[in-house]
Amino acid sequence: MEDRSPTSSPATPLALAAPGDDAGSDVPSPRLNQTRAGIKPKAPPASDADLSDPTLYFNRELSHLQFNIRVLEQALDEAHPLLNRLMFLLIFSSNMDEFFEIRVAGLKHQLALGDISSGADGRTPRAVLAEISRIAHEQIERQYRILNASLLPALEEKGLRFRRRRDWTKAQREWVRDYFENEIMPVISPIGLDPSHPFPRLVNKSLNFIVQLEGKDAFGREGGLAILPAPRSLPRVISLPEALCEQGFKEAVFLSSMIHAHAEELFPGMTVRGCYQFRLTRNADMTVDPEEVSDLASALRGELLARRYGSGVRLEVVDTCPDELAGFLLRQFELEEEDLYRVNGPVNLTRMMSMIGEVERPELFYRPFTPGLPKNLRKEGSLFDTITAGDVLLHHPFHAFSPVEDLLSEAARDPGVLAIKQTLYRTGADSPIVNSLVEAARGGKEVTVVIELRARFDEADNLALASRLQEAGAIVIYGVMAYKTHAKMMHIVRREKEGLRYYVHLGTGNYHSKTARLYTDYSLLTANPTLCEDVHQVFQQLSGMGRARRIETLLHAPFTLHERMVEMIEREAAEARKGKRAHLIIKCNSLTEPRLIQALYRASQAGVECDLIIRGQCCLRPGVPGVSENIRVRSIVGRFLEHTRVFYFHNGGKPEVWASSADFMTRNMFHRVETCFPLLDKKLAARVRKDLETYLVDNCQSWLLQPDGSYVKQHPGEAAPISAQETLLYAYAAKA
Repeated sequence: MEDRSPTSSPATPLALAAPGDDAGSDVPSPRLNQTRAGIKPKAPPASDADLSDPTLYFNRELSHLQFNIRVLEQALDEAHPLLNRLMFLLIFSSNMDEFFEIRVAGLKHQLALGDISSGADGRTPRAVLAEISRIAHEQIERQYRILNASLLPALEEKGLRFRRRRDWTKAQREWVRDYFENEIMPVISPIGLDPSHPFPRLVNKSLNFIVQLEGKDAFGREGGLAILPAPRSLPRVISLPEALCEQGFKEAVFLSSMIHAHAEELFPGMTVRGCYQFRLTRNADMTVDPEEVSDLASALRGELLARRYGSGVRLEVVDTCPDELAGFLLRQFELEEEDLYRVNGPVNLTRMMSMIGEVERPELFYRPFTPGLPKNLRKEGSLFDTITAGDVLLHHPFHAFSPVEDLLSEAARDPGVLAIKQTLYRTGADSPIVNSLVEAARGGKEVTVVIELRARFDEADNLALASRLQEAGAIVIYGVMAYKTHAKMMHIVRREKEGLRYYVHLGTGNYHSKTARLYTDYSLLTANPTLCEDVHQVFQQLSGMGRARRIETLLHAPFTLHERMVEMIEREAAEARKGKRAHLIIKCNSLTEPRLIQALYRASQAGVECDLIIRGQCCLRPGVPGVSENIRVRSIVGRFLEHTRVFYFHNGGKPEVWASSADFMTRNMFHRVETCFPLLDKKLAARVRKDLETYLVDNCQSWLLQPDGSYVKQHPGEAAPISAQETLLYAYAAKA
């Protein structure tokens, strides 16, 4: 799953309960989760094992699903404030939507093409789809159980209530009727199904109703079935006026309940025998053939329209929907029984997020904080002077993102700045970064922006940004057709007394002020001549057509990053074989690339202590005797989305610390433009090493990957509780 601007607030993934919770209970606990992402273990391989053996790899899609389950688990963790727990549950819905739109859709497309090839784990697409269906049905049912049995009652205890139709008071029913007649009736369009009104083409993830009718309409046609698409212009959750709420309560109703309650008014003279919510999830992946496209922007605009109507991959219906109607819908969307998900509640839970934003109950959210600044940024003066004096390292969100924005803003106004080059992957619709680039271009500076139009689900925003920058006079480049530009780079050329000087920002995350408050990332601001020249060369590659230039210090995908990562892992293994201390720490979002996994296996066999902090997908199987017993894999899931990509190597007592825009995935190593930069300042490198060690001792939000593919939540027990995110928040954020 790609990381993108959240439709939510400060939260991300989830947890998992230890086996044995609620032992002896007749009712399955909503917390129990023993799902395994991998294969059944067989006899442990010997030390000379074939490292391409499929039993040494977990399936990527099932590991991805495991991450989503860890997100769901946070909804049960009472260490989180109540509304943040609800937020985690809704984020699980959003994550699952994308999982079906992209990952499941991809597997179905692979099958449709007759491609039955398997990945490193040896599983065929059909087998993976069957396991996904089993796990997803189980976990989505569990999600609604958590909502109905745990979160909604807890919210009601705090004075927040979602009113169901059966519980409306007389005054509330009258208000709902008025709302329906004045706000819904004018914009809703019922569609009767008959030979002249075939089944409509419904938008991806839209809320709809299938209605059973009896009687004759105005034209004498016999009732049958109709489709009611809910108006997309209306909110899915509507707050009731305070005067209609029970004293001390904030109450809301679902749009779906309003439509259901008054569906009969849409079919005068007929009787509504049944009205049932449903939602279709479609394939939302976009494919552009580089050999057939002459204008990428135009091609993507066409693909964006098609995305709304891709082939169906999942059908959600309310659990009261009769089997014959559910079967009818499945046939319309050419889906099978395993693609049907019956839910006990609204089919579009993600839209509840809007209600959370309206609640003014700070005690039910995480305590707010003010991001801090490193000491060398706390004084007045030019950022150029500060960066010239020494490298600046920011750790977001504990440190503010504003220095990055301020540097570009200062560059836009500084008469000495001649040129600015910038990559943009995800920036947000109203971006200070883009505003400064526009100002600089209008001010006559040479502004070159490499915009990745194919950033998934941000394509439309990026097309709009490209047009805005071009209108301001900036040179806009769409990167390299076959390689997404995922690197996070800013390059500034400034004329000073001594001549031209370069200034650079390199980061692990996007130029997005909102996600910088929610995601953990590193930002390096530097005037180091070698690093700055390397960034300049990378920009030259992106804008020109020449061969790969010599890059001195920076690692650069798809050219040198993979090879050097393998070499650095092998270097640790060589030290271990000499009987010397060898240790590496890899922190990234995903670990799926087979050759990197094999390098880590060889390092473990040599005796290297390998600590891996992998937030999401991990295809490496730890703890296998003779292969990976020296590898420990943990996933940190908490208030902030762990997004940093940082790599530490002991290197025979001469430690190296690298930060990167790339994960340990095939796409990042071979199909994207990525950068990986060293922290050359020893104090900054030591600080990052200390940050990594904090994650390794986390016993509150840490999950350990087991040899069988399950994850076990760590608990403090009698030890002092340690939350890495809270520790870093205390260490770096501004003190209140």
